[in-house]
Amino acid sequence: MLDQVQRGVHSRQRPWSERVAEWRERLYSQVEAIDFAPDLAQDIGSARWFRGLGTLLGLTAFSLALWPDFAPLEAAPAMHIDEGARDEFRSQMILPLALGADSGRHMGATAAVVPLKSAPERPRIEMVATLAQGDSFGRMLQRAGVGAGDAARVSEMVAGTVPLSEIPAGTRIDIVLGRREASGQPRPLDSLSFRARFDLELALNRRDGRLVLDPRPIRVDATPLRIRGVVGTSLYRAARNAGAPPKAVQQYLRALGEQLDLESALGASDTFDLIVAYKRAETGETELGDLLYAGVDRGGKPKVQLMRWGREGRFFEASGVGETRSGLFSPVNGRITSGFGMRRHPILGYKRMHKGLDFKASYGAPIYAVSDGRVEFAGRHGGHGNFVKLNHGGSLATGYAHMSRIAVSPGTSVRRGQVIGYVGSTGLSTGPHLHYEMYRNGATINPAGVQFTTRAQLSGEELARFKAQLATLKQVEPGAALASLAPSGASAAVPAREIDRIDRPQRLP
Repeated sequence: MLDQVQRGVHSRQRPWSERVAEWRERLYSQVEAIDFAPDLAQDIGSARWFRGLGTLLGLTAFSLALWPDFAPLEAAPAMHIDEGARDEFRSQMILPLALGADSGRHMGATAAVVPLKSAPERPRIEMVATLAQGDSFGRMLQRAGVGAGDAARVSEMVAGTVPLSEIPAGTRIDIVLGRREASGQPRPLDSLSFRARFDLELALNRRDGRLVLDPRPIRVDATPLRIRGVVGTSLYRAARNAGAPPKAVQQYLRALGEQLDLESALGASDTFDLIVAYKRAETGETELGDLLYAGVDRGGKPKVQLMRWGREGRFFEASGVGETRSGLFSPVNGRITSGFGMRRHPILGYKRMHKGLDFKASYGAPIYAVSDGRVEFAGRHGGHGNFVKLNHGGSLATGYAHMSRIAVSPGTSVRRGQVIGYVGSTGLSTGPHLHYEMYRNGATINPAGVQFTTRAQLSGEELARFKAQLATLKQVEPGAALASLAPSGASAAVPAREIDRIDRPQRLP
């Protein structure tokens, strides 16, 4: 009994810290027993669900209460101005334009203001005009502001030195117009200058009231660019690494591909040799041309030697034998609409042999010779209408019917790709098209199954000129075209036109 009384007294005399700790543990255990974040997808409408919803709304409200304010900061003006200064600033702004007035403050005229009848014009106008594709030289000048009279005189003077058709599109013309003599009249042309050709600059200046043409020849070094190197693992990469232009490398590979198998016939130790047409002007510009020579050396001796020759640009071997050309060549730019065989004639109304191919083409489209040959017939030919027949030798011939106009005459020679006439609808025809026939020993055959193969051969004086040009070309040293140009003296005369230089031997260093 005494022990129980002592324990009760002891319990009533426990310190407050123990009691607080006991209450805290009891509160924690009760709170932990409550699920404040239940799954709101379960027990919808229950007390547990509403407790979770209350938790969600409370946390959302707390987050919004702590959301920062991103309003822009307002800075105080750097200086304080009064109403008068503010009005002065407004008068210099663009705001008056919105109210229908001119910008700026208007002030009354003083004795220093002298009224003018008209604003003075600029004494000179300098501009740059560009010749567009298909545009004429005279129209371009008139659009730039040159008077019709000056434009006609300039065109006539320039055409006397360089044909206007040879001035390339994109040429930039520097023009200076002077002061006009009276209001409403065009400005006179004071000066004009442009690069007429790679080797010629033309300048026109007004002297004593007259336009004077001043040709300024530009010295040009036409030494070809020769590039040599070891084939290695890749001929293309080796040539490009040696500095050969991409266009020249493609032409080189195409020319060699006609002579040998590039994959099996070339060795890694072989030497490629190519020569490209190259021009350098003393003003710094350069101009790359076509491939002139394609060669391969093996063991110090030439294995392949090909040089471009003639107006068609064919490659010929050192012996004068030209490249082989084969394959089908379409006589007109169009698709085949009717093949070779039995067909119902659209006009006669019954079936008969269709002895050729019909090509769909627009009226007046050019018709080309499919291979070299001689004109055997050119004229009216019954149901064929205007008809041309070419004899290609080797018992082969071709015919071209329904032409609107014939461009060749009997007995003349034609080359592959030459225009011999134009598409029409003459004879028994329902519309513009080309009827193309092929003959072997006089009998018609299916043109789709025949390929022409031609191989040119030089002889006589032309072969001698070819070999001389080849020997001269091979004297060019690699890198000679990249040497610095020596100082030039006074140019004696205007260089000849490019058309006049065809087939002329070039002087090489």
